[in-house]
Amino acid sequence: MDRKILDGGDIKRILVRMAHEVIEVNRGAKDVVVIGIRTRGVYLAQRLAKIMEEIEGVQIPVGSLDINLYRDDFQTRAEQPVVGRTEIPFDVLEKIVILVDDVLFSGRTVRAALDEIIDFGRPKAIQLAVLVDRGHRELPIRADYIGKRLSTSRHQEVIVKVREEDGVDEVILSEGVEA
Repeated sequence: MDRKILDGGDIKRILVRMAHEVIEVNRGAKDVVVIGIRTRGVYLAQRLAKIMEEIEGVQIPVGSLDINLYRDDFQTRAEQPVVGRTEIPFDVLEKIVILVDDVLFSGRTVRAALDEIIDFGRPKAIQLAVLVDRGHRELPIRADYIGKRLSTSRHQEVIVKVREEDGVDEVILSEGVEA
C-alpha cells in the first residue's frame, strides 16, 4: 500500500525553508552555486536557486550532475547505465556548492557526486540539501539541509515525483517488495 508523505504545497514550503537556511548559514548567497543530481535533484536544485534569487536579489548559478560513471558499482552492475550529461557551466573553485538530491539513502550517490564535483575544481565548501532523508546509511554522509526525515524499512521505497518530469509534485512511501 502506498502512502502520500508530501504534496506539492509541502514540497514548496520545504524548498522555501531550505533556501532561507542556506542563506542564513552562508550569510547570504555570495559565492553560492547549486548543483542537482540527475534526475529529480536537478529540478529541485533549479527551484531552490530560484527561491534564493528572489530572496537575495542575485543570480545563483545552477548545474547538474550525472553520477553514473562515478558509481562504485559501475563495473559490477548487470545492466549498463544510461549515462546522461553533466552540465556545470561555471567555475566551482572557491565556491560554496549546494549539492541537491531528492532522497538520501545509503550515501553512495552522494559519494559519487562529491568525486565528480572535485574533478571540476576545489570548492570552498560542499553542502548537501535533500528533500527526504530516509536513513540506512552505508557511508558516513549526512545532509546539511533536510526537507523531511522519514523512518523507513529497507524494503520500502521512497518515490519522489516532480511536475517537470512526472506532471505532479509529491512524495510517496511504497511498501515495495520484501527481498
